[in-house]
Amino acid sequence: MKEGIKSGGRRRELISDWVSNNDDSVRSLPIYVGGISLLAVLFNRTLSGIAPVADASSSQSRADLLTIGLAVTNILAGLVWLSIRPKSISVVPPRGVECERFHSNVPVRVASELTWAWESLSTVTCCRSLVVVYDGVCVLQIGYASSNEGGESTVVDSSKLMQGSIYQGVVKSGSQSYLANLSLYPGKSQLPFLPSNTQAVILQPLGDKGIAILGGDTIRGFTTSDQAWITLIGEKLDATLSKHMISVPLSR
Repeated sequence: MKEGIKSGGRRRELISDWVSNNDDSVRSLPIYVGGISLLAVLFNRTLSGIAPVADASSSQSRADLLTIGLAVTNILAGLVWLSIRPKSISVVPPRGVECERFHSNVPVRVASELTWAWESLSTVTCCRSLVVVYDGVCVLQIGYASSNEGGESTVVDSSKLMQGSIYQGVVKSGSQSYLANLSLYPGKSQLPFLPSNTQAVILQPLGDKGIAILGGDTIRGFTTSDQAWITLIGEKLDATLSKHMISVPLSR
């Protein structure tokens, strides 16, 4: 039974790979089928000696009309397939400056874990910017950031961020929010510290006291497994921050 399932899975993968590698041919296939069908109908009527004008009383003419209709449908479907193609998604280099900014009162233990989280995320996922705001202050800003008029990285205004609907919505829901195509989201103006051409953003709550903001360089670049993993990292960071930052004064 298991071997049969595996065999079926391999066949599906082979078919899928063949279709992907012959995309143009597959999209044109309905046109060829429709064209051949039309020629076959005309050839059949010629050999059968049937008058070229359709006769509603003739069963052969009715069958030919039905065949011609299906052939034309195939041709139109092929033309639609050729005209509609999925937009290619590519990596977009962030337009900004690199920065690494830790809050001055962050303990070494916390800084070490934040650095681990950043290195893991930037290596495995499309994350190119990371901002962590906790207990009302920006604990970490690392990766690419937008630049100000002086060419320096834009500092995160945590107070303004916390007043925005993005922060409020994520903290209130307590669940991760994924903006797969940031350019289509009207609230992107609340994230001025990210590069202007950031493609995707994940907003990960850190308990009820903070949020981690991840900026990606690819539209829909964060996979489902990435999102689940980021949720686990968020829970780990929340546990670390709540344990080690409770006694640390964080000036705003």
